[in-house]
Amino acid sequence: MEARRLRTIDDLLAWPGEERVELIDGDIVQRPMARFEHGLAQSALSDEVQVFKRRGGPDGWWIVTEISVQYSEHQCPSHDLAGWRKARVPQRPSGVMTLAPDWVCEILSPGHERKDLVHHLMLLQRAGVPHYWIVSPEDRTLIAYALDAGGYRIIFSADYPPDTSPGRVRVPPFDAVEIDLGYVFGSAG
Repeated sequence: MEARRLRTIDDLLAWPGEERVELIDGDIVQRPMARFEHGLAQSALSDEVQVFKRRGGPDGWWIVTEISVQYSEHQCPSHDLAGWRKARVPQRPSGVMTLAPDWVCEILSPGHERKDLVHHLMLLQRAGVPHYWIVSPEDRTLIAYALDAGGYRIIFSADYPPDTSPGRVRVPPFDAVEIDLGYVFGSAG
């Protein structure tokens, strides 16, 4: 029996075509098709944290959408949102990031929850990413994790059934401002 060849970042960079792919556990996998709810939550959350993108110096952040981050030779996922503190990365980055982010947010896509809830959680925890958020537009939930003694612990969770109106919340690492979850979930704005 022939051993499975693990794909590398070089294979990912040389991948032909325009399809959305990422490198997960040495496999090049297609990213799920983005649905309207996914795109709305992603762009709205980016709007909500924009104040941090505009700040310079140690309080500022580089926050981007759909960013590929290389964690190892065989791991290069594309995150829905990721951010790096400008105190740690003072110059504007370019290309595929090789430095672990300070914050990652994944927007769940139906049928692909395991990747974000298990694989990415474990990968980011091993990489020492201080903050990891999971947003589910369909369930109208936000779960925020913080790294604590090498493991993630939940520091914030909210569930807003369709008949309720999400409010404004303060969630680390962006707790200096209120985030309007009604806007993020598309029920206000």
